Amino acid sequence: MSSTYLTHATLVLPDRVLHDSALLIADGQIAAIEPAAAPAGAQVIDLRGHTVMPGLIDVHCDAIEKEVEPRANVLFPLDFAVAQVDRRNAAAGITTPYHALSFASNQFGVRNNDTAATLVRTVAAYNRHGLVDNRIHCRYEVTDAAAVPVLEALMAEGVVDLLSVMDHSPGQGQFKTLDAYLSYMMGNHGMSRDEAADAAARKTAELDGATERVNRLVAQAHALGIPTASHDDDSPQRIAAMQALGVRMSEFPINLETARAASAHRLPTILGAPNVLRGKSQSGSMRAIDAIQAGVGNILCSDYQPSTLIAAAFAASGLAGLPLNDALALVTANPADACLLADRGRLLPGQRADVIAVASVADQPLVTHTWSAGRLVFAAGYPAVQHAAPREGALQAVA
Repeated sequence: MSSTYLTHATLVLPDRVLHDSALLIADGQIAAIEPAAAPAGAQVIDLRGHTVMPGLIDVHCDAIEKEVEPRANVLFPLDFAVAQVDRRNAAAGITTPYHALSFASNQFGVRNNDTAATLVRTVAAYNRHGLVDNRIHCRYEVTDAAAVPVLEALMAEGVVDLLSVMDHSPGQGQFKTLDAYLSYMMGNHGMSRDEAADAAARKTAELDGATERVNRLVAQAHALGIPTASHDDDSPQRIAAMQALGVRMSEFPINLETARAASAHRLPTILGAPNVLRGKSQSGSMRAIDAIQAGVGNILCSDYQPSTLIAAAFAASGLAGLPLNDALALVTANPADACLLADRGRLLPGQRADVIAVASVADQPLVTHTWSAGRLVFAAGYPAVQHAAPREGALQAVA
């Protein structure tokens, strides 16, 4: 593989930011920071006015579900959907996406155990063709006993990269009231109110045996070295219970008290980038930026919209008063550490060359180049790129 020399860029390193600097990519790795000169034969790319940083690591995004099922009960071919979401992530600068797939029931379109399992295998089969390193985040709904053997088989096949456990029964977590649950099911899954009420009653009844099922799956995940997370934790007691089960990350803690408890238990917290951009949660939970400001927000994920990840990372710098390298760690080094990815997430010699360049376009930080393992997989030539890197705290006005 030929080498690539990026020059005149702002480089975001783990502990500092270098201006008018250079980086060398060779043989799929970061070969050098600030090399003396471009080696003979290297492709030289002048990135004046760009910020160069590690490729984004997105530990939770269920956008793939909308690629498969853009409208309720309208399903596209799975291989087509996987190819499209791969391209979408390359354009968003996400070089390691964890596609979040729910194993929750047998009636909600793509959220059907058989369909979800087939989609997991489709992603795994496509990865050798992919622009980015596509990975799978399996989300287990604790009320669904039928999903347990399906997930056990997928983990044994080696196609699961992250396992999370979630309880979407009404009255706790994301659905604090029955009405909140009914509104979600009617709006997102096209159910009538009676159908949604029946689903709520079944879900509540199926909680019996949930702890044993979670124990069984988490134990297998740990035996295979698969990272684990809990979803929508709503109290310090829930955090303690999840940690006792062996869960190692907390996704979308509902309130600041719970996020602080996760931090006290040394569980990294995962927050939504859309929450940062919108300045609020869609379900009435805490603002993500408040947890980041309090020092108990560790990771940003795109949740359902890949394009939000880079924008939220830059916005977090200004909103939370973080140095740029610390803000961008929310989407690079921190998720790499949490997911046990020692080969990426930092601009350091020897790391996998997952690298992106970002420019300010109409005062928005937009990805202009994406390299995945040293391959240029996305490039955009904006007609009027400003010769200034995106400022720290770009987009802060949206909050």
